[in-house]
Amino acid sequence: MDRSCVTENAVEQARLKALVARLSDDEIAHAMSPTWTVGVALAHLAFVDRLWLAKFEEWERTGVVEMPPVGLFNRINDAILPWWRSMAVVHVRHEVIAAAEAVDRKAESLPQMWVEAIIAVRPRALIRADHRRAHLNTIERTLAG
Repeated sequence: MDRSCVTENAVEQARLKALVARLSDDEIAHAMSPTWTVGVALAHLAFVDRLWLAKFEEWERTGVVEMPPVGLFNRINDAILPWWRSMAVVHVRHEVIAAAEAVDRKAESLPQMWVEAIIAVRPRALIRADHRRAHLNTIERTLAG
C-alpha cells in the first residue's frame, strides 16, 4: 500500500509551521470572511486534525472503522466558531502545530491493516495535507490581497 500521504503530510506540515512562524498577531486577526479570521482558519485546522487523531485511536481501540455522518463537520464548524474566535493568538499558534504533528505521527505509525481499512472508507482522512493545503492557500491569498 502506498504511503505517499506521509510525505505529503510532512510537506504541508512544514508549510504550516513556516506560515505560523512568520504571521504577525495582526495577520492572525485578519478577516477572511464576515465570520472567519486567519486565526479561526488555523484553529479549525487544529480542531479537525484532533478529530481525526481521535478517530484513528478509536478505530485502533474498537476495531471498527466507521465514518462520521456526512455534514457533521459543517455543523461542528458552526457550533464551535465562537470558541475559535475567542482563542488567544498564542494558543492558536501552539495548537495548530501540535495537532498537525500529533495526527501526522499517528497516521504514519498506523499498522498497514488500519491504513487499508481507513483508505477503503475515507482515503482523505489519512491525507491531512489536502485539508491543510486548501486552508493555507486561502490564508495566503487573503493576506496577499
